[in-house]
Amino acid sequence: MNNVSVFFLVLLLITSFACNRPVSRFSWEGNTVAPGAIHFKNDSKKATDFLWDFGDGSISVDSMPVHRFYSSGSFVVRLTALNGKKKRISMENITIKAPEDCLIHLSTSLGDMVIKLYDETPAHRDNFMKLVEEAYFDSLLFHRVIDGFMIQGGDPQSRNAAKGARLGMGGPGYTVPAEFNDQLVHVKGALAAARTGGPSNPEMRSSGSQFYIVHGAPVSENSLKIMESRNGFKYGDKQKEEYLALGGTPQLDNNYTVFGRVIEGLDVIDKIAKVQKDGADRPVSDVLMTLKLIK
Repeated sequence: MNNVSVFFLVLLLITSFACNRPVSRFSWEGNTVAPGAIHFKNDSKKATDFLWDFGDGSISVDSMPVHRFYSSGSFVVRLTALNGKKKRISMENITIKAPEDCLIHLSTSLGDMVIKLYDETPAHRDNFMKLVEEAYFDSLLFHRVIDGFMIQGGDPQSRNAAKGARLGMGGPGYTVPAEFNDQLVHVKGALAAARTGGPSNPEMRSSGSQFYIVHGAPVSENSLKIMESRNGFKYGDKQKEEYLALGGTPQLDNNYTVFGRVIEGLDVIDKIAKVQKDGADRPVSDVLMTLKLIK
């Protein structure tokens, strides 16, 4: 084989090798305010597999992922495009801004929720945020779950609780003054504070840590009229519309402090409410929670 033939053979091999190299390229669009959902468009070529690193500790092998950033900051997103042993990496910087509202990311094994805390109930808002920042709720259970009513958690005694242990009496050692507000009602997804009842708590002070999220049942116009008569106030048009559309527990209005609302993840409430329970309404398989401030 002469030198010319060898040259062209080598050139052919180099060209073939180069042609098999993947090309990594992507673009993105979406909400850049936490908890922003970013949609990624994969424009890579000659790749068979993909690995995304979103810069916040999360990864994905989906071709066209959608990722939620639950905190603000600047994140370097890396896409590795692979073809066999060959790979190429592309990177984009994404800046996520902090939300204006007080938001909480509540994650469970059955899915995630985003909760908005109300400024109209500052004592409950500030106390809840303090406990979240202290990781007080992490690894606690939803220890009392009633389908069509609510899911309850926040008892520190539920952390590593033995199967069958009776829960619901624990707390941080203090209570919070009631902050009733006629505009904040128990529609599905409402976040409210648990409390002890009866003559031992005439001021209806809230538990320092235990809370519940309304699952609720269908609500009729007639049942709302009964509640209006019983509680001595009138529901606004928006409240009536939401009760009729979503359901809830209007019998609890102005008896327990509502201080927030699930704004994403209502389906997760449904999943938790439907789990198998024991005779004390505790899920047979533990449903643990982790709460983080979205900031």
